[in-house]
Amino acid sequence: MKIVDALEILSAGPQTTVQDLGRFGYGRYGVAPSGALDAYALRIGNLLVGNREDEAALEVTLTGLNVRVLTDLVVAITGADLQPRLNKKSLKMWCSHGVKKDDIISIRYPKSGCCAYLAVGGRIGVPDILGSKSTNLSAGFGGLKGRPLREGDILPLEISRSKGTVRTRSVDPELVPVYPKNWILRVIRGPQDDQFAATALKTFFNSTFKVSPQSNRFGIRLEGPAVRKKKGLEDSIISEGVIAGTVQVPGDGQPIIILSETVTGGYRKIATVISADLAQLGQIKPGNQVEFQEVSLDGARRLYKDLEKKVQGLRRRLSR
Repeated sequence: MKIVDALEILSAGPQTTVQDLGRFGYGRYGVAPSGALDAYALRIGNLLVGNREDEAALEVTLTGLNVRVLTDLVVAITGADLQPRLNKKSLKMWCSHGVKKDDIISIRYPKSGCCAYLAVGGRIGVPDILGSKSTNLSAGFGGLKGRPLREGDILPLEISRSKGTVRTRSVDPELVPVYPKNWILRVIRGPQDDQFAATALKTFFNSTFKVSPQSNRFGIRLEGPAVRKKKGLEDSIISEGVIAGTVQVPGDGQPIIILSETVTGGYRKIATVISADLAQLGQIKPGNQVEFQEVSLDGARRLYKDLEKKVQGLRRRLSR
């Protein structure tokens, strides 16, 4: 392996971070998984540039990334359509591109979705901490010095000395997600759905909620009709472990969808977003609308297996 300076950050927008699939197994110590909010887009981006699916990439939130290429590279941009440009010309998403030294890659503003991923052929040269390169913003570690990228940062890249240029790769159109403004998230009930009255469950499953501007990597805050606990119960419960996709309901009755920077919660959990829909959470932005649709546990398993079959099929095709 050789290490080269790969990207110079000219501007990084409101929040661009280094993320991989996250660090797991440390929740009992209070360490959140972090990682890409849209794991599907990250995985596909890495496959397109010839990486392992779990390599780190740049997660760009909403807008503002401009980078100078410092050496010849292979790149791919997946996830939200933030109207990427290469030297001021439109850059096609969901396929790989060869870029040259001094090329400028820029991200404009969102046409759809929230988070885009810039994957680069090779390994981003930041330290592994607890088995991951992901940036944990609240704790200030991982990624590049535990913080969002900023102007002047130089990102190194580990490249195999024997690795040649990756051929042009692309994704079949049916594998490219559509990011709407009105979302339907599939969930299974629980684990504390029995602590909500039947009328509250009806409200939860039959209402449209608006995404609050207070949303962030910790959780998606929703605004809408209050989902009330049963009478006589305290507003909160004893804090316990939570996972991404957990839907908590605080005392004000406004649901919060937990994301990957949170490991414990002290509110009742009325439902959990199924694994097949978790990547969608990374593309929901303030002002969007959300509805919840109940599915069975068996149905959730089938949907997850269907999604993984698509990824496996792409992996096999690109490896030929």
